[in-house]
Amino acid sequence: MTGFLTELFSLDGRVALVTGGSSGIGEAMASALALAGARVVLVARDPTRLSATATSLSAAGCSAAWVSADLAGREQVRRAASAATAAFGEPDILVNCAGVNLRPPLASLSEEHWDLMMEVNLTAPFLLGQRFGPAMAARGWGRIINVTSQQANRAFGNSGGYGASKSGLAALTRSQSEAWASSGVCVNAVCPGFVATRLNADVASDPARSAALAARTMIGRNGEPSDFAGVAVFLASTASDYITGQTIYVDGGFSVT
Repeated sequence: MTGFLTELFSLDGRVALVTGGSSGIGEAMASALALAGARVVLVARDPTRLSATATSLSAAGCSAAWVSADLAGREQVRRAASAATAAFGEPDILVNCAGVNLRPPLASLSEEHWDLMMEVNLTAPFLLGQRFGPAMAARGWGRIINVTSQQANRAFGNSGGYGASKSGLAALTRSQSEAWASSGVCVNAVCPGFVATRLNADVASDPARSAALAARTMIGRNGEPSDFAGVAVFLASTASDYITGQTIYVDGGFSVT
């Protein structure tokens, strides 16, 4: 059984690039990929957090590198992509987890904040997909995993520009799959339920709101970053060879209540 599972889920020899990989869900996914054998490059803004995560992975016997970049700038996205390939070569796995969540009432949402969310949440995954997707297809194998949101499908909590950007990312997932799945590149999205991270600290710090969100799940609790380890390895491995263009909900049943 052990040999079978290793063959099915091992990422030995693979290279993964994970945006937002220094904290929260992104860090959990990056760590899982690294522990499954991939050489992982973390991309995020904060060098201190990036260094700490990479150091922790190295201490666990993993291969990890990092690139500090602000994905709100297109030139920074391109620079980060080039720097990431310098570490371990072209990635076989791309995880787009970096995000910006600004949710004032829609009437108060500025053009500046709209543009920021679109650049980080949607344009950066598009640009990274354009950079790495065709190369994966040319090699005949690849994985792209886009992290979306419940607000891609329903409006609540001032979804505003954030929901629009994540809905666009879900659609981009299908478009990327259409473009490259026939060449061995499976592209899927992961949609979390509520998980307490730096991105939603205002809600996470409110016990009443957190409890209300937990009550909406079937399992009866909110998510933890560690809940995303398994789905990351599954979607990045050969176990998911016939799964593409899908959104996998990791939400304790939140989306069906």
